[in-house]
Amino acid sequence: MSLVIVDALTPEELRQTSERRWEALRSARPDLAPAVDLQQRLLTIVVDAAHAIGASRLPRLSLPPKYLAAKLARGVPIFAGEPIPVPLGLLHASLLRLCDALAEGGAAESADHIKTALTNGSMDAGSLLTSSLARDQNAIRTGSIHRGLAPDLVWLVAELATTPFAYALQRTVFAHRHDNGLDAACNAWNHGYCPACGSWPALAECADSHRVLRCSFCAVGWELNTYSCIYCTEAGEPFVTAAPDEERKDRRLEICSACQGYLKTIDVSGLSPFPLVAVVDMETMDLDLAAMEHGFGRPPLKEFTIHGRQT
Repeated sequence: MSLVIVDALTPEELRQTSERRWEALRSARPDLAPAVDLQQRLLTIVVDAAHAIGASRLPRLSLPPKYLAAKLARGVPIFAGEPIPVPLGLLHASLLRLCDALAEGGAAESADHIKTALTNGSMDAGSLLTSSLARDQNAIRTGSIHRGLAPDLVWLVAELATTPFAYALQRTVFAHRHDNGLDAACNAWNHGYCPACGSWPALAECADSHRVLRCSFCAVGWELNTYSCIYCTEAGEPFVTAAPDEERKDRRLEICSACQGYLKTIDVSGLSPFPLVAVVDMETMDLDLAAMEHGFGRPPLKEFTIHGRQT
């Protein structure tokens, strides 16, 4: 594998690029206009948080490079099981703004209940953000159900609030991988899940004949040294790449009948900067629908064993 570092855009470049993408999507798919409007509001909050985090001092991961390299060699992502302090002061406001945006976008009652729980303290914001960074779906689902909240919506709010921190953190870790001995371990990584946070990719972007997996959470880009199902590594007849629309062979599905998993793969002129992977994900929703109509899906997030315990 090789990590692919995608250059960050300036705030103005990001604004202009995202505006063009959203307007093009509204024009091409008028039926998606309400969803596009909601995504625009949500990602504006994410971008604001990313700028605030970029202007602050991130916590240092006081972990020896050899230790991190050994984790990667075992197939364990860097963040898994690590006690990383989440900057609650920077992200708490984002949680509440995201609830408001979702309420305005049609999830009024459910989003308002989440905001109330965060405001009155019945749901601890710090614990929620920490569980999100740890990719602990079970903890968030259990806590949500216990409080009578919509688990999937709580997960979405927490993920959107945490993603700018996860993005900044992975860039900090991987920016100096050549200097601290992590480079060899990164190059040996050949798993379909993210080497930083363990999430599955939202899709693969193919640019200049390189198939780059893009993390759905922290936006890491990485290229595998094998061409197979990213979930079960099947490379034989059960693993097929096909274009649902014969006239759009630049937009494909990798489907695996061995594990019933799928991955969207699209040809692009350049890799999408953070957080515009989410825009590309929405632009290709028709591929998700085509896969799901034929019984394919995405598996749950992986759990990892750290020091004899699962995380």
